[in-house]
Amino acid sequence: MDSSSSNQKDSSATPTTTTRNPEETQVATLDKIDPAIANLVARSVSARNASYSPYSKFSVGAALLCEDGNVVIGCNVENSSFPATVCAETTAVVKAVSEGHKKFVAIAVCGVMEDTLVAPCGICRQVLAEFNPRIKIYLHNSATDKVRLTSLDHLLPESFNPETASLACL
Repeated sequence: MDSSSSNQKDSSATPTTTTRNPEETQVATLDKIDPAIANLVARSVSARNASYSPYSKFSVGAALLCEDGNVVIGCNVENSSFPATVCAETTAVVKAVSEGHKKFVAIAVCGVMEDTLVAPCGICRQVLAEFNPRIKIYLHNSATDKVRLTSLDHLLPESFNPETASLACL
């Protein structure tokens, strides 16, 4: 076998990409965004203050906007048995569902890590995809006052969700 043939690229293979909304690339400060979104972000900051994070000292808050206008907040809750820890985004989703809400349009997530805007972890992305694979996500760092809009279909492209699994849950 010719060793050069194993290094050739398949020219027919094209990578899949997710088109990004131009507004998703913009970072703004809290005073420069829509007041309704600023309120959602403020609720995530409030939720972060309730965090139980004695082990990592990494507090996260989330504010989930339901389709009917209700906002449900959640914070991360750590456990000495680390796998039992629950993230802020999942807490908000579980609370919302337990209160009868299953349609979500946006979530604000607040975490502080230097100059970084903290995004949901992989498990939280999957939890959100169960209810809205295109949900808007506002990332906020309360130490820098920065906010950035992204979306779940950007953070978790080609997700496994009720739509892709051909389930009629949504």
